[in-house]
Amino acid sequence: MTMPLFEHADDRAQYRRPAHRAGVELYHASILRHEFEPHTHEAYGLGAITAGVGRFRWRGAEHLAPRATLMLMNPEDIHTGRAELDGQAWGYRMVYLERELLAELSGEPDWWFDAAVAHDAACADEVAGLIAALWRAGQGGGAQALAFDSALLALVQALRRHARVGRPARAEGDKRFAPVLDFMRAHLADKLSTEQLAAVAGLSPFHFLRSFKAQLNATPQQQLMALRLFEAKRRLAAGEAPASAAAAVGLTDQAHLNRAFVGRYGLTPGAYQRQLGLRRA
Repeated sequence: MTMPLFEHADDRAQYRRPAHRAGVELYHASILRHEFEPHTHEAYGLGAITAGVGRFRWRGAEHLAPRATLMLMNPEDIHTGRAELDGQAWGYRMVYLERELLAELSGEPDWWFDAAVAHDAACADEVAGLIAALWRAGQGGGAQALAFDSALLALVQALRRHARVGRPARAEGDKRFAPVLDFMRAHLADKLSTEQLAAVAGLSPFHFLRSFKAQLNATPQQQLMALRLFEAKRRLAAGEAPASAAAAVGLTDQAHLNRAFVGRYGLTPGAYQRQLGLRRA
């Protein structure tokens, strides 16, 4: 039995990856009722709002992203997402770029964005058009590889004025919890306890819980699930079977992966693999 992608038929999400260029994923969405649970892409999320108004929680605060604004997410940014206006879908186009690819395209290491929403209508229209061009070229295979890469470079160059270069100095809290995130990534399949994670941070359990949420704007469980689902998504994109991906990241079974994946990415693992051409329809 096929699990529905969304609770409303008008909600849609589509992914595409070009065969010739690793480190990039394209995403088109139109969301009316679905509410995305806290998640991360572990890549730069760069895009434009094309319709309606989106609401999302980012760095501990609520933000609105209306049509003709830019969305600029750093790889570590955990966020939610939903449509703000009743009866009006929130449409947006995104490209997710891994750190190494963005550095190669820009010629500059360590881009970062200090605002997730940028009110720059002209740039947003340009970015939306470039992502649409990437979408078309990404479908064309090797024959469109040069057109794809040219549009990708143009998109990065269009966003340059909104980026900062050189990572900001880490706050004390960032330094304390970076080893915790690394520990989570290394033990996704394990049952982790508060005591284990607190010991990595060098804090008592409840001091750890309070401090972690205050610093990262997510509970340890939310962070762990975000990392688990991203890794599952990476494995699915590499062609791994959903049941195997679920086991590798510590989820109970494939049904657990299905529910969690829909909540964070808007479609089932099987549908995601079909969109990438890894499964038959």
